[in-house]
Amino acid sequence: MSASVFNVAIDCGDAYALATFWSEVLGHPVDEGDRPGDEAVSIPLPTGMNLYFAEVPERKGGAASKTVKNPVHLCLRPDERRDDEVDRYLGLGATLLDDRRKPDGGGWVVFADPEGNEFCVLRSAGERAAMEG
Repeated sequence: MSASVFNVAIDCGDAYALATFWSEVLGHPVDEGDRPGDEAVSIPLPTGMNLYFAEVPERKGGAASKTVKNPVHLCLRPDERRDDEVDRYLGLGATLLDDRRKPDGGGWVVFADPEGNEFCVLRSAGERAAMEG
């Protein structure tokens, strides 16, 4: 027997606002039935999986209410250059938490989304292949 991941659930204070941020990061729209003020909002991904944002009372204060590191976070592999995506995420409202890029092009960058959820961006597949080839 086995199972497939259907949702990755993210607790938040404003489901629609946070889903909109992630929609811009990922380049995939918020579910067409979801609206501002909804307590749960999802982003269907081409893989069949969903990012699911659910409002919970303890997150109503947004990033300021976050007090511990996330036990799970998303690692993104961009289609284009990692450094271009770093600039784009900052422009969308992400906060840089830790820059682990290495002089040889390796490494990653750790961010927080507008509610303090951590995520990182890795090298693109093309950058990785160029380094290894």
